[in-house]
Amino acid sequence: MILSEAASILTDHVENPSNSSEADASTVQHKRFEVKKWNPVTLWAWDILVDNCAICRNHIMDLCIDCQAHLATATTDECTVAWGVCNHAFHFHCISRWLKTRHVCPLDNSDWEFQKYYFELRLLTVHSARKKTR
Repeated sequence: MILSEAASILTDHVENPSNSSEADASTVQHKRFEVKKWNPVTLWAWDILVDNCAICRNHIMDLCIDCQAHLATATTDECTVAWGVCNHAFHFHCISRWLKTRHVCPLDNSDWEFQKYYFELRLLTVHSARKKTR
C-alpha cells in the first residue's frame, strides 16, 4: 500500500508539474515507474518477554528437544507454547517436565501458574494433576 501511494504521488508530480510553463505542459511525459506486482510479506512472533525456551534453549517457535528426539512420531500440534502468569513462555513439554520436580517459574522463581495454553483440555488435566501431587 505504501509503495502504491508513493507511485501515485510520483505519477501525479510527473503528469502535473507545478513549476512548468504552458509549453512544457503540452508535451506528454511518461511515468518513471509503474507497479506491476505487489507481494506483501508479514512476520509474526509470540507476545512474550523471551524468544527462547529457558529449559531446552530452543527457539520458542521451534520444536522442543523431546519432539525433536521423536521427530518421526511428533507433530507440531503436540509441541505448543505455555505461558505463565509471569509472562514467561516455555514449550509445554519442557515446563511440564520441570513442574514434576519444582513448582516455580524457571526464570524468576515465582509460583508457576498457567496464564494461557492452546489446548484447554490439556491445561485442565495439568492443573488437576498438579493439585493431586501437592
